[in-house]
Amino acid sequence: MSTHTDTHEEHAHGGVAIYTRTLVGLLILTAVTVGAAYINLGAGNIVIALFIATIKAILVALFFMHLRWDKPMNGLIAMAGFVFLGIFIGFTLLDFDSRNAYLPVNLHHTEVPLAPGSAPEAYTVPVPAPAAAGAPAAPATEKK
Repeated sequence: MSTHTDTHEEHAHGGVAIYTRTLVGLLILTAVTVGAAYINLGAGNIVIALFIATIKAILVALFFMHLRWDKPMNGLIAMAGFVFLGIFIGFTLLDFDSRNAYLPVNLHHTEVPLAPGSAPEAYTVPVPAPAAAGAPAAPATEKK
């Protein structure tokens, strides 16, 4: 019979030093992301933010999820998730580029912002009265 002890074997996963370096790397990349948000690069802001987020996700998957030391099949499954995420984002961007900037029907473009309570009347289409023979008649109103 083996007895249970409170000492655990040291894992071959690098220990505290690897986790500390990974944490510092993630914090630096977060600071770079925040700094890049203050620089106006147009559409490049999204590309830079996604690139940095991808690097951070890879760091988390490799070290905190132990994929670096795990079976290769688990790494392959994780990479397949990233590939499909890229494909879905690509399809979304393809669809986004094909759209026009139409305003909704009930929203009219104005150059001057409207003051509170001064919105124009809503346009309504009257509902036609039922013309069928079997349709119920409208209630009669009493005139005095």
